[in-house]
Amino acid sequence: MPDPAAFPPASIDATAALLTGAGYVPDRALSTVVHLALRMGRPLLLEGEAGVGKTEVARTLAKALGRRLIRLQCYEGLDLAAAAYEWNYAAQMIAIRLSEAAGESDKASIASDVFSERYLLRRPLLEALSPDPAGPPVLLIDELDRTDEAFEAFLLEVLSEFQITIPELGTVKAAAPPIIILTSNRTREIHDALKRRCLYHWVDYPTAERELEILRARLPHVGEALSRQVVAFVQAIRKEDLFKVPGVAETLDWATALVELDAVAVDPALAGDTLGVLLKYQDDIAKTDAPAITRLLAEARRASAEAP
Repeated sequence: MPDPAAFPPASIDATAALLTGAGYVPDRALSTVVHLALRMGRPLLLEGEAGVGKTEVARTLAKALGRRLIRLQCYEGLDLAAAAYEWNYAAQMIAIRLSEAAGESDKASIASDVFSERYLLRRPLLEALSPDPAGPPVLLIDELDRTDEAFEAFLLEVLSEFQITIPELGTVKAAAPPIIILTSNRTREIHDALKRRCLYHWVDYPTAERELEILRARLPHVGEALSRQVVAFVQAIRKEDLFKVPGVAETLDWATALVELDAVAVDPALAGDTLGVLLKYQDDIAKTDAPAITRLLAEARRASAEAP
């Protein structure tokens, strides 16, 4: 594994080796944009279908660089108090009562005291701007498309200036910018103002060759023949007219499930019994009936035989 102290990586190949050494198998385009984000100190927005490995990029960078991973999981209704900071109101009220009981009458002094750092509760965004002995952390803002546009507007200051303005306290700015990875499943469009502050990359489903590399890297205990058959079947099923085709995460889950069942090969009955590991919607499972599974396995066998 490359030396994490060599930061940022000197080349695209060094960035690819950094990710590969930590168990992530990137393609050249992804290695390039990650390399540029690290060299330029810019946030990176990764879009793509669920399960293609967007979140794993942030986890892998944190592991490879020996940095702390700070994750902000986005959801509808996410607000400033949950994402950035809030005041410890209970402690503030106690402090005010104690000041009053002690005869303190200077309201400005009391206000200055209760709106100080010791009463500030740091949430993920503000925590990511704090100094860290191991180096600036990796901040993962996951599934940004689940939030609303108002929250996106708040992020603009963080993404462009690496700072947060707290009205009662002032501006908190990172001494060294964190590594920021944002992900989106594209359930809605992200605003242009936010995209302009980021480098952008679309993470697609992997080719069969790369998916086989991923499976080998993540699950080395799975036999070679079974790995090839799993990848070929998943590649074939992705061509079907389904509501949600399986991602890489489902490929890994299915391979693991087959090993747990002591399978050395996939037959139609076994594929049918374990289809719920790959497909998460009943309509998709119903479409993939016994004749469809037999056809897909035949396609998978042909693809495995033709693969180098």
